[in-house]
Amino acid sequence: MKEQTQHNKVKAGIIGGAGYTGGETIRLLLNHPNAELSFVHSRSNAGNPLYAVHADLLGETELTFTGEMQEVDVLFLCLGHGESKKFLEATPIAAYTRIIDLSQDFRLGESVAGREFVYGLPEANREAIQQANNIANPGCFATAIQLGLLPLAKAGLLNEVHTTGITGSTGAGQSLQATSHFTWRANNVSTYKVLTHQHLKEIRRTLQAMQPAFGGEINFVPVRGDYPRGIWITSYLSCDLSLEDAIKLYKDFYADAAFTHVSEKQIDLKQVVNTNKVLIQLEKTGNKLVIHSIEDNLLKGASGQAVQNMNLMFGLEETAGLKLKSIVF
Repeated sequence: MKEQTQHNKVKAGIIGGAGYTGGETIRLLLNHPNAELSFVHSRSNAGNPLYAVHADLLGETELTFTGEMQEVDVLFLCLGHGESKKFLEATPIAAYTRIIDLSQDFRLGESVAGREFVYGLPEANREAIQQANNIANPGCFATAIQLGLLPLAKAGLLNEVHTTGITGSTGAGQSLQATSHFTWRANNVSTYKVLTHQHLKEIRRTLQAMQPAFGGEINFVPVRGDYPRGIWITSYLSCDLSLEDAIKLYKDFYADAAFTHVSEKQIDLKQVVNTNKVLIQLEKTGNKLVIHSIEDNLLKGASGQAVQNMNLMFGLEETAGLKLKSIVF
């Protein structure tokens, strides 16, 4: 494995830079103190300036999209599901180039072209990420749900889980769909993929790695929200812990986590939008423990976590380039 080259900054490239996660990754890398964005690949936009697609980048950079590859230290794959595997099968990439894939192609332990992938959830796999050459970035729903449940799994306390998650329209991607059109989404709420969401497989895989005996159902109801970005998860399960003991369990588990924090006050989504944070709040009613966990689906749920993984892989400060401001109002 080739270590970071002599230049002071990690040279980064992006494949699939025209979508939501591509745009967020561009924004983070342009402002990262230890990274240099070398190129952004997009066949359909080759030759156009980045701000022709991401209008907010006007005045920020004169970089243009390219249809050519360049040698870099790390390559972010911001492609649709199924496309990352095809890209890596068809494209020669230097062995020293590390890969961070934001699709779901490698989250269940899949490999391609001799590359093995580590699941990139820092709160669960920090040491493995630090040694990894290739990262499978977790799904957005999967990140928030898992971070709400990991302390219980570590303590062997997981049983059947009921969870509801509401997500902003950016979670559906940039391609226009009937369910992401403003006239349909505005003032509207709907469910989808009830009890069958694709993120359930990676969630179960991670939880069972911490609590091998866990065999309970994860009953997940995803909901489309009437707003652009952010995920709110509420999970509940039977638990004999008192609220005080549960809070201590969670605070101890996340004591060294850079971005995951436990709140004893009521939380709200604006606290995390435009940040890489996950906030967790617990409630107890009878023998039911209720866990609220919230995040920005495009940052901690996608591009922010990808950059967090890059920081860990290259021995950088974990929070570098990710000290972001929530919108508050």
